[in-house]
Amino acid sequence: MSKFKIFSIALLASAVSQAQDLDQATKAIDAEQYEKAKSMLKSIVQTKNTGKASFLLGNIYLTQSVEDSAKIFFDKGLTADGGKINNIGLGQLDLNKGDVISAKAKFDQVLKDLKKKDVEEYVYVAKAYMNSDKPDYKSAIAVLTKAKAANPTNAYVNLALGDAYYGDKNQNEAYSAYRSAYQADSSLIRAKMQLGVLLKGAKAYTEAVKAFDEVVGLNANYGPVYRELAETYYLWANNVPKTYTENIQKALGFYEKYMSLTDYSLSSRMRHADFLILARDYKALEKEANEMQKLDKVNPRILRYLGYSAYENGNPDAAITALNEFINKGSNKVISGDYFYLGLATVKKSVGADMKTVDPTLLASGIANVKKAVDAEPSLANALNEIGKKYFTDKLYDVSAAIFEIAISNPNSKNFLEDNIYYGLAVYTVNRSKEVKDRDMASLQKADLAMDAVIVASPTYLESYLYKARINSSLEKDDVMAATYQQYLDFVLAKGEEEVTKNKAKVTESYNSIAAHYANTDKAKAKEFFNKTLALDPTNSYALDSLKLLK
Repeated sequence: MSKFKIFSIALLASAVSQAQDLDQATKAIDAEQYEKAKSMLKSIVQTKNTGKASFLLGNIYLTQSVEDSAKIFFDKGLTADGGKINNIGLGQLDLNKGDVISAKAKFDQVLKDLKKKDVEEYVYVAKAYMNSDKPDYKSAIAVLTKAKAANPTNAYVNLALGDAYYGDKNQNEAYSAYRSAYQADSSLIRAKMQLGVLLKGAKAYTEAVKAFDEVVGLNANYGPVYRELAETYYLWANNVPKTYTENIQKALGFYEKYMSLTDYSLSSRMRHADFLILARDYKALEKEANEMQKLDKVNPRILRYLGYSAYENGNPDAAITALNEFINKGSNKVISGDYFYLGLATVKKSVGADMKTVDPTLLASGIANVKKAVDAEPSLANALNEIGKKYFTDKLYDVSAAIFEIAISNPNSKNFLEDNIYYGLAVYTVNRSKEVKDRDMASLQKADLAMDAVIVASPTYLESYLYKARINSSLEKDDVMAATYQQYLDFVLAKGEEEVTKNKAKVTESYNSIAAHYANTDKAKAKEFFNKTLALDPTNSYALDSLKLLK
């Protein structure tokens, strides 16, 4: 009996130790200290081979997008004590492949024999639906609703339900669920943090920061809250431009704090690199990419970061080399941004050292990749405004026109009107000094349509009538030219003499151009407009010389 008692006590001690180890690993996962959690879980798997430890370890690898390793641990866990839960991880892998039926069968296998009060498996199934490549929040809500019916005050059920409602864009229910979770267990600090996340999503940045500061007050070493603060200040900087400089620095500082409290593993550095891209800190991105190379010289994703930072830091050759290598490895998940940066780097390389000559082959190749990226992800067009204007300022009008032609392909771009204006001006400038036979009439026609888009959207923007008139002059559509100059004059004259005087050069340009249009068909009309020029500018040589010829 004494031996039996000793054996029982040993088993109990082992079980308690195992539970404590799993509890510590779970807390490390919640704190996003993934490398620490992985080390703890690998130790448990190697010594005790429990199904729960394998499942948690596989989930970390799923979070880090390392599916091969995740599957290895899920498969290993299936054969261990309590291993059935690993079917949830394998089910998420099925969801990632689009096999919903197979995933549900695995989930049902886990859920079918649970006791009434058991809810942990329901929570993990719901998370699998939410964390899959194509999140299914409604299925997650359905699963968690069953769990809540069995155990309505369970903090983890309510926390997961809050995440599901938030993903399903139901703010009110998400708030209620997060509040219930925190009321049920005040040590569940993530639930309190998520109340701030709701405020961040509602663009209530001041209130969100206050909510996150309260979390910091409860636990200053809880890393995820600093990530949320970083993201809040990033969004604040971009949505309120006058705060950009100050808030983006705060964002970067809080992300560094987050890193210091989690880990500096390769996957964490990659998350940091992704944030640096958002924050447009390309010097720091290049530094981070080089640090990542020291950790893993073969990870292809590092090439993306090297490529992006090389372009932004003025090294197009290095960018092209890195991004071509990344894209041409067939196993990599190539995103629109990769083609976007490759294209921009190639466009930049197409410009000669003299900043005047352009290699048309390189330009065409670069523009093709930029277009490919914007076609796939239209929001990228927003970034082209600044780039196109820089080339315009540098008098590389053909390059500027090519950039802006892609930009105006997205009518929802925040710079749509300005992009159309610059496109029209760039095309006009490229063609205005050319002989008629050498002009790119197709591009000029597109430029004319671009000005029409501006006029429709902003009919009181007077410059657009001038630009449209000049473009039609290059198109040799003199009737449209004259009519558009007249529209410009009507607006200016209606504003009174002061406005006419302020725009004297443009008004005389309009009078002279209309007069020239009538010179061969209606001399009286032509003289009338030339005389209007002279009334405003008595020494105007073009009007004086033209009147002599008309006599």
